Amino acid sequence: MSTTKRTEAGRLRSRLARQLRVTLRRFQLIAPGDRIMVCLSGGKDSYTMLDLLETYRREAPVPFELVAVHLDQKQPGYEGASLRQWLSDFGVPYEIVEKDTYSTVLSLVKEGETYCAPCSRLRRGILYSTAARLGCNKLALGHHRDDALETFLMNLFYTGKLQAMPASYTTEDERFRVIRPLIEFAEADIARFASLEGYPILPCNLCGSQSGLKRDAMAALLTKLEVDIPDLRHVMAAALTNVRPSHLLDRTLISRLGGEVSAARLHQSPDALTVIE
Repeated sequence: MSTTKRTEAGRLRSRLARQLRVTLRRFQLIAPGDRIMVCLSGGKDSYTMLDLLETYRREAPVPFELVAVHLDQKQPGYEGASLRQWLSDFGVPYEIVEKDTYSTVLSLVKEGETYCAPCSRLRRGILYSTAARLGCNKLALGHHRDDALETFLMNLFYTGKLQAMPASYTTEDERFRVIRPLIEFAEADIARFASLEGYPILPCNLCGSQSGLKRDAMAALLTKLEVDIPDLRHVMAAALTNVRPSHLLDRTLISRLGGEVSAARLHQSPDALTVIE
Protein backbone atom coordinates (compact mmCIF):
# COMPACT_ATOMS: atom_id res chain seq x y z
CA MET A 1 0.00 0.00 0.00
CA SER A 2 1.32 3.43 -0.95
CA THR A 3 1.91 6.11 1.65
CA THR A 4 -1.04 8.11 0.30
CA LYS A 5 -3.43 5.17 0.57
CA ARG A 6 -2.07 4.24 3.99
CA THR A 7 -2.81 7.76 5.19
CA GLU A 8 -6.30 7.66 3.68
CA ALA A 9 -6.97 4.27 5.26
CA GLY A 10 -5.88 5.51 8.67
CA ARG A 11 -8.06 8.60 8.51
CA LEU A 12 -11.07 6.64 7.28
CA ARG A 13 -10.59 4.02 9.98
CA SER A 14 -10.55 6.75 12.64
CA ARG A 15 -13.72 8.31 11.27
CA LEU A 16 -15.56 5.00 11.04
CA ALA A 17 -14.40 4.03 14.53
CA ARG A 18 -15.88 7.27 15.88
CA GLN A 19 -19.12 6.59 14.05
CA LEU A 20 -19.24 3.09 15.50
CA ARG A 21 -18.88 4.40 19.03
CA VAL A 22 -21.67 6.93 18.42
CA THR A 23 -24.01 4.27 17.02
CA LEU A 24 -23.27 1.75 19.77
CA ARG A 25 -23.94 4.39 22.41
CA ARG A 26 -26.99 5.94 20.73
CA PHE A 27 -28.82 2.63 20.37
CA GLN A 28 -27.24 0.87 23.39
CA LEU A 29 -26.18 -2.08 21.24
CA ILE A 30 -23.54 -3.58 23.55
CA ALA A 31 -23.73 -4.29 27.28
CA PRO A 32 -21.19 -5.71 29.75
CA GLY A 33 -20.87 -9.48 29.46
CA ASP A 34 -22.33 -9.75 25.97
CA ARG A 35 -21.16 -12.62 23.81
CA ILE A 36 -21.79 -11.47 20.26
CA MET A 37 -21.85 -13.69 17.20
CA VAL A 38 -20.65 -11.59 14.27
CA CYS A 39 -22.22 -12.93 11.08
CA LEU A 40 -19.48 -12.83 8.45
CA SER A 41 -20.83 -13.33 4.93
CA GLY A 42 -17.52 -12.57 3.27
CA GLY A 43 -18.77 -9.29 1.82
CA LYS A 44 -17.39 -5.80 2.39
CA ASP A 45 -19.96 -4.91 5.05
CA SER A 46 -19.40 -7.86 7.37
CA TYR A 47 -15.60 -7.65 7.11
CA THR A 48 -15.74 -3.96 8.03
CA MET A 49 -18.13 -4.67 10.90
CA LEU A 50 -15.94 -7.41 12.38
CA ASP A 51 -12.76 -5.35 12.00
CA LEU A 52 -14.22 -2.25 13.67
CA LEU A 53 -15.98 -4.20 16.43
CA GLU A 54 -12.81 -6.08 17.35
CA THR A 55 -10.80 -2.85 17.38
CA TYR A 56 -13.45 -1.32 19.63
CA ARG A 57 -13.54 -4.38 21.90
CA ARG A 58 -9.84 -4.11 22.68
CA GLU A 59 -10.28 -0.64 24.16
CA ALA A 60 -13.95 -0.72 25.18
CA PRO A 61 -14.98 0.52 28.63
CA VAL A 62 -17.09 -2.62 29.11
CA PRO A 63 -16.04 -6.27 28.68
CA PHE A 64 -17.69 -8.30 25.92
CA GLU A 65 -16.77 -11.17 23.60
CA LEU A 66 -16.88 -11.63 19.85
CA VAL A 67 -17.01 -14.82 17.81
CA ALA A 68 -17.18 -14.68 14.02
CA VAL A 69 -19.35 -17.19 12.17
CA HIS A 70 -19.32 -17.76 8.42
CA LEU A 71 -21.93 -19.90 6.69
CA ASP A 72 -20.70 -21.94 3.73
CA GLN A 73 -23.94 -22.47 1.78
CA LYS A 74 -22.31 -24.71 -0.85
CA GLN A 75 -22.89 -22.32 -3.70
CA PRO A 76 -21.22 -23.21 -7.02
CA GLY A 77 -17.77 -21.73 -7.35
CA TYR A 78 -17.49 -21.00 -3.64
CA GLU A 79 -13.88 -20.77 -2.46
CA GLY A 80 -13.51 -19.88 1.19
CA ALA A 81 -9.79 -20.47 1.68
CA SER A 82 -8.96 -16.76 1.56
CA LEU A 83 -11.62 -15.97 4.15
CA ARG A 84 -10.38 -18.72 6.45
CA GLN A 85 -6.82 -17.44 6.16
CA TRP A 86 -7.91 -13.88 6.88
CA LEU A 87 -9.83 -14.98 9.98
CA SER A 88 -6.87 -17.00 11.19
CA ASP A 89 -4.53 -14.04 10.74
CA PHE A 90 -7.01 -11.58 12.27
CA GLY A 91 -7.05 -13.55 15.50
CA VAL A 92 -10.70 -13.41 16.52
CA PRO A 93 -12.40 -16.71 17.52
CA TYR A 94 -14.35 -18.04 14.55
CA GLU A 95 -16.31 -20.97 13.18
CA ILE A 96 -17.19 -22.02 9.63
CA VAL A 97 -20.63 -23.67 9.43
CA GLU A 98 -21.22 -25.84 6.35
CA LYS A 99 -24.84 -26.28 5.23
CA ASP A 100 -26.05 -26.93 1.68
CA THR A 101 -28.83 -24.35 1.59
CA TYR A 102 -28.12 -23.67 -2.09
CA SER A 103 -29.71 -26.92 -3.29
CA THR A 104 -32.65 -26.42 -0.95
CA VAL A 105 -33.31 -22.90 -2.22
CA LEU A 106 -33.19 -24.02 -5.86
CA SER A 107 -35.73 -26.74 -5.13
CA LEU A 108 -38.10 -24.28 -3.44
CA VAL A 109 -38.01 -21.36 -5.88
CA LYS A 110 -40.20 -21.34 -8.97
CA GLU A 111 -39.07 -19.89 -12.28
CA GLY A 112 -39.16 -16.11 -12.20
CA GLU A 113 -39.07 -15.88 -8.40
CA THR A 114 -36.14 -14.50 -6.42
CA TYR A 115 -34.06 -16.56 -4.02
CA CYS A 116 -34.03 -13.94 -1.27
CA ALA A 117 -36.92 -15.01 0.96
CA PRO A 118 -36.22 -18.77 1.26
CA CYS A 119 -32.47 -18.21 1.44
CA SER A 120 -32.93 -15.67 4.24
CA ARG A 121 -35.21 -17.98 6.23
CA LEU A 122 -32.85 -20.93 5.97
CA ARG A 123 -29.80 -18.85 6.80
CA ARG A 124 -31.53 -17.23 9.77
CA GLY A 125 -32.47 -20.59 11.27
CA ILE A 126 -28.93 -21.91 10.94
CA LEU A 127 -27.42 -18.77 12.46
CA TYR A 128 -29.82 -18.83 15.42
CA SER A 129 -29.01 -22.48 16.11
CA THR A 130 -25.29 -21.71 15.90
CA ALA A 131 -25.63 -18.74 18.25
CA ALA A 132 -27.38 -20.93 20.81
CA ARG A 133 -24.71 -23.61 20.54
CA LEU A 134 -21.92 -21.06 20.97
CA GLY A 135 -23.59 -19.44 23.98
CA CYS A 136 -24.11 -16.07 22.29
CA ASN A 137 -26.84 -13.69 23.41
CA LYS A 138 -26.52 -11.29 20.48
CA LEU A 139 -26.00 -11.54 16.72
CA ALA A 140 -24.40 -8.70 14.75
CA LEU A 141 -25.46 -8.13 11.14
CA GLY A 142 -23.71 -5.86 8.66
CA HIS A 143 -26.65 -3.86 7.31
CA HIS A 144 -25.80 -0.21 6.71
CA ARG A 145 -27.60 3.08 6.10
CA ASP A 146 -28.18 2.43 2.41
CA ASP A 147 -29.74 -0.96 3.17
CA ALA A 148 -32.15 0.75 5.56
CA LEU A 149 -33.12 3.38 2.98
CA GLU A 150 -33.64 0.80 0.24
CA THR A 151 -35.79 -1.28 2.60
CA PHE A 152 -37.80 1.83 3.46
CA LEU A 153 -38.50 2.50 -0.22
CA MET A 154 -39.36 -1.13 -0.94
CA ASN A 155 -41.90 -1.14 1.89
CA LEU A 156 -43.27 2.23 0.80
CA PHE A 157 -43.67 1.31 -2.87
CA TYR A 158 -44.57 -2.37 -2.70
CA THR A 159 -46.27 -3.05 0.65
CA GLY A 160 -47.71 0.30 1.70
CA LYS A 161 -45.77 0.49 4.96
CA LEU A 162 -43.54 3.11 6.54
CA GLN A 163 -40.87 0.70 7.72
CA ALA A 164 -37.09 0.64 7.42
CA MET A 165 -34.59 -1.34 9.52
CA PRO A 166 -34.18 -1.02 13.30
CA ALA A 167 -30.75 -0.72 14.86
CA SER A 168 -31.65 -3.73 16.99
CA TYR A 169 -34.51 -6.08 17.71
CA THR A 170 -35.33 -9.14 19.79
CA THR A 171 -36.03 -12.39 17.95
CA GLU A 172 -39.57 -13.75 18.08
CA ASP A 173 -38.60 -16.49 20.51
CA GLU A 174 -36.85 -13.84 22.66
CA ARG A 175 -33.63 -15.86 22.77
CA PHE A 176 -31.40 -13.31 21.05
CA ARG A 177 -30.91 -9.63 20.42
CA VAL A 178 -29.95 -8.83 16.82
CA ILE A 179 -27.86 -5.68 16.40
CA ARG A 180 -26.78 -3.65 13.37
CA PRO A 181 -23.65 -1.70 14.34
CA LEU A 182 -23.23 -0.21 10.83
CA ILE A 183 -26.81 1.06 10.49
CA GLU A 184 -25.64 4.70 10.31
CA PHE A 185 -22.71 4.02 7.96
CA ALA A 186 -22.74 5.11 4.31
CA GLU A 187 -22.17 2.22 1.93
CA ALA A 188 -19.66 4.28 -0.06
CA ASP A 189 -17.48 4.68 3.04
CA ILE A 190 -17.64 0.94 3.74
CA ALA A 191 -16.75 0.09 0.14
CA ARG A 192 -13.75 2.42 0.16
CA PHE A 193 -12.57 1.13 3.53
CA ALA A 194 -12.85 -2.50 2.41
CA SER A 195 -10.89 -1.71 -0.74
CA LEU A 196 -8.12 0.03 1.19
CA GLU A 197 -7.91 -2.79 3.73
CA GLY A 198 -7.81 -5.42 0.98
CA TYR A 199 -10.36 -7.80 2.49
CA PRO A 200 -10.70 -11.06 0.51
CA ILE A 201 -14.26 -10.43 -0.67
CA LEU A 202 -16.31 -13.52 -1.58
CA PRO A 203 -18.80 -13.12 -4.44
CA CYS A 204 -22.38 -14.25 -3.87
CA ASN A 205 -23.09 -16.35 -6.95
CA LEU A 206 -26.58 -17.21 -5.79
CA CYS A 207 -27.81 -13.62 -5.43
CA GLY A 208 -25.53 -12.25 -8.11
CA SER A 209 -26.99 -14.58 -10.72
CA GLN A 210 -30.32 -12.76 -10.65
CA SER A 211 -31.17 -9.47 -12.33
CA GLY A 212 -33.99 -7.01 -11.84
CA LEU A 213 -34.18 -7.37 -8.07
CA LYS A 214 -36.32 -4.74 -6.35
CA ARG A 215 -33.50 -3.77 -3.99
CA ASP A 216 -31.23 -3.06 -6.95
CA ALA A 217 -33.96 -0.87 -8.45
CA MET A 218 -34.23 1.11 -5.21
CA ALA A 219 -30.47 1.64 -5.09
CA ALA A 220 -30.50 2.82 -8.70
CA LEU A 221 -33.37 5.21 -7.94
CA LEU A 222 -31.50 6.76 -5.02
CA THR A 223 -28.38 7.19 -7.15
CA LYS A 224 -30.40 8.83 -9.92
CA LEU A 225 -32.10 11.23 -7.50
CA GLU A 226 -28.76 12.17 -5.96
CA VAL A 227 -27.77 13.80 -9.24
CA ASP A 228 -30.16 16.65 -8.37
CA ILE A 229 -30.16 16.16 -4.57
CA PRO A 230 -26.53 15.46 -3.58
CA ASP A 231 -27.27 14.92 0.13
CA LEU A 232 -30.33 12.76 -0.47
CA ARG A 233 -29.21 9.68 1.45
CA HIS A 234 -28.03 11.76 4.39
CA VAL A 235 -31.32 13.69 4.51
CA MET A 236 -33.42 10.53 4.20
CA ALA A 237 -31.49 8.90 7.04
CA ALA A 238 -32.11 12.00 9.16
CA ALA A 239 -35.82 11.70 8.37
CA LEU A 240 -35.88 8.24 9.94
CA THR A 241 -34.91 9.88 13.24
CA ASN A 242 -37.35 12.80 12.85
CA VAL A 243 -40.79 11.17 12.81
CA ARG A 244 -43.90 13.33 13.36
CA PRO A 245 -46.77 10.93 14.14
CA SER A 246 -49.37 13.72 14.24
CA HIS A 247 -48.69 14.41 10.56
CA LEU A 248 -49.31 10.82 9.48
CA LEU A 249 -52.66 9.05 9.03
CA ASP A 250 -52.07 6.05 11.28
CA ARG A 251 -54.61 6.54 14.06
CA THR A 252 -53.41 3.42 15.90
CA LEU A 253 -49.96 5.01 16.20
CA ILE A 254 -51.42 8.16 17.73
CA SER A 255 -53.46 5.98 20.09
CA ARG A 256 -50.38 4.10 21.23
CA LEU A 257 -48.74 7.45 21.97
CA GLY A 258 -51.62 8.41 24.25
CA GLY A 259 -54.27 9.87 21.99
CA GLU A 260 -54.10 13.31 20.43
CA VAL A 261 -50.54 14.44 21.03
CA SER A 262 -49.56 18.07 21.37
CA ALA A 263 -47.18 19.73 18.96
CA ALA A 264 -44.82 20.46 21.84
CA ARG A 265 -44.60 16.79 22.76
CA LEU A 266 -43.86 15.84 19.16
CA HIS A 267 -41.18 18.51 18.73
CA GLN A 268 -43.02 20.27 15.92
CA SER A 269 -40.45 23.03 15.33
CA PRO A 270 -40.13 23.02 11.51
CA ASP A 271 -36.40 23.72 11.66
CA ALA A 272 -35.46 21.05 14.18
CA LEU A 273 -34.01 17.66 13.37
CA THR A 274 -35.09 15.94 16.56
CA VAL A 275 -35.60 12.40 17.70
CA ILE A 276 -38.96 11.26 19.04
CA GLU A 277 -38.19 9.27 22.17
